[in-house]
Amino acid sequence: MKRILGLIILFINLAIFGQDKNYEFGKVSKQELKEKYYPSDTTAKAAYLYKNRNTYFSYTQSKGFSLTTEFSFRLKIYSEEGLKHATQIIQYYKPDKGDDEKIVAIKGYTFNLSNGKIEKEKLSRKQIFNEKKNRFYSFKKLAFPNAKIGSIIELKYKLISPYHRYIDDLQFQYEIPIRNFYAKISIPEYFKFTPLAKGFYYVQPLRSSKTDTFYWSELRKLEHLKKRQLDKYEVKFKKNISEYIATNIPALKDDEPFVNNVGNYRGGISFELKAIKFPNSAPEFFSMTWKDVSKKIHRSSRFGKELKKTAYFAKDLAPVISNSKNDLEKIISILQFIKSKVKWNQYKGKYVDKGVKKAYKEGSGNAAEINLMLVAMLREANLDANPVLISTKDNGIPLFPTLKGFNYVIAAVKTPQGFILLDATDPYSKPNILPTRTINWQGRLVHKNGGSIPINLTPLLHSSKKNTLNVKIDENLSIQGVLRSKFTNLFALNYRNKYNHLQKEEIISKLENKNNIEIEDLKISNKYNLGKPIAQLLKFSSDDMVENINGKLYVNPLLFLATTNNIFKLKERKFPVDFTTPWIEQNSTTVQIPDGYVIESLPKTLAATLPDNQGILKFQVTQDKNKIKTYSILQLNTAIISPEYYPILKEFYNKLTNKQSEKIILAKK
Repeated sequence: MKRILGLIILFINLAIFGQDKNYEFGKVSKQELKEKYYPSDTTAKAAYLYKNRNTYFSYTQSKGFSLTTEFSFRLKIYSEEGLKHATQIIQYYKPDKGDDEKIVAIKGYTFNLSNGKIEKEKLSRKQIFNEKKNRFYSFKKLAFPNAKIGSIIELKYKLISPYHRYIDDLQFQYEIPIRNFYAKISIPEYFKFTPLAKGFYYVQPLRSSKTDTFYWSELRKLEHLKKRQLDKYEVKFKKNISEYIATNIPALKDDEPFVNNVGNYRGGISFELKAIKFPNSAPEFFSMTWKDVSKKIHRSSRFGKELKKTAYFAKDLAPVISNSKNDLEKIISILQFIKSKVKWNQYKGKYVDKGVKKAYKEGSGNAAEINLMLVAMLREANLDANPVLISTKDNGIPLFPTLKGFNYVIAAVKTPQGFILLDATDPYSKPNILPTRTINWQGRLVHKNGGSIPINLTPLLHSSKKNTLNVKIDENLSIQGVLRSKFTNLFALNYRNKYNHLQKEEIISKLENKNNIEIEDLKISNKYNLGKPIAQLLKFSSDDMVENINGKLYVNPLLFLATTNNIFKLKERKFPVDFTTPWIEQNSTTVQIPDGYVIESLPKTLAATLPDNQGILKFQVTQDKNKIKTYSILQLNTAIISPEYYPILKEFYNKLTNKQSEKIILAKK
């Protein structure tokens, strides 16, 4: 029944799309140009009126199979914010070593309506810029001429890739909506790809097949005639075709806070190569379980073999661990040594590039070189260490066994208390305190024999920010105060990465702008002592935190530490709330009552919890002689909260913001 219903929906889409088959590149209608907003989403800044893709294999005898993808779209700009789409970027693979992908047959236009007439301006070569992104990728930047609000731009081009075993993911959703979508993927019968659906939006394909032909020739020597003969051959094969057709695809909006990576939820298809089988030859299999994936990576000369290399650091290791009294001290000493010895060159990767030995000698390397080096050194120190394959946040969450799913490697040490995770690419990382980019659900720990097990990457320890604030109000209703703050774990790592490279004056300026205060002095302790929390002390003043209304003073008991706006504004939420780590924010303030005033009212005590011990909230204001003391704590005991709990979480935050918006009221004696 579900299959029948799916086919009915598909054929309805086919019929609707068929009505729009008058889409002809280079010809737009006045009706399209007059359109002031996108009917299905009036908030859209721009929209694809048509978005097409056609991927197919080509064959030449000299080069074998290659992969060609033709892209085209028609895009309407509705607002000032939508004008950013008038600059298009096409990324393609162009490594320093190896075969390049190529972008060819670029053709583009800008259309405007002027005095009732359609004006068409061609994208010229001068408006196409070539830029190199890194050692592996380049991109073409296209600046469409005379684009303005109301314009329509059109673009088509071809991407030709020699890497026919890798079909780029098919994306159904973008940050703007799509009115008409069509994609066609044609694959020769020799290549067995498994289409893997991902995200929250799916388009049911229409599958078919047809016969195709490729040709090859062979120069054959005729011994009896003492000459050569060119023999030509024709090979017919079946081509498997999948067509994806849809209308009015909604935008994938990144308007919710605490989303891991909105791309994780983008509707689309990944194509995983399962097998290659040519006539009269044995099949070559690629389809894998997660264990197969880890074994294949481990067998690579750019992974497993690198772990066995130790001679290059042998003489340096002994002094590093000579004073270590236990395994934890060994781990910390080796981690800190690697971080000081080899700097991360900002390249990710599960495979080494130049190799661990060269990276060690040169003092720089990619993530794999640094962390495989770390594993090797930990093993040499008689620790039970192994690499852990992971997918960084920007690479998405690998839901299916795939080589492409992992793009990074960290280290793990097994101890009686559990696993200790390590990443030596970040100068401020610690045992079990990883950079945010690496905290992405699960990784795969790879044993020495290539076997593997899943391992959780989400921190178990709370990260905390604890503030102690003491202030007094002078006769001019200005506030002078001292704020002491402590940051631990991931909060400390992020603080160090944000501020350690800045001058003191720059930090002061940022903190003043953030909190609307004037800072007289700032001291930061333990900037480089990773064994201790970051300790920040600042002396400040402010003229804007006390309101005088009819002789009464109104003061927020948390002052600028208060959370007065609920960050969760949507009625419902599709994506999990991802805080990255469990966390605690604790505020303790003391406000000295100014001479001549007494307390008229204080905010009442509040206590609230989330279900299943996911979080707690406490808020209490009390009087202690001539001082008003406030204690507030917000504690989230889980890093990830599922969408089903969103309404409860939103109400929880409503209680927080409403309570922290309440004021102390002081009246004259």
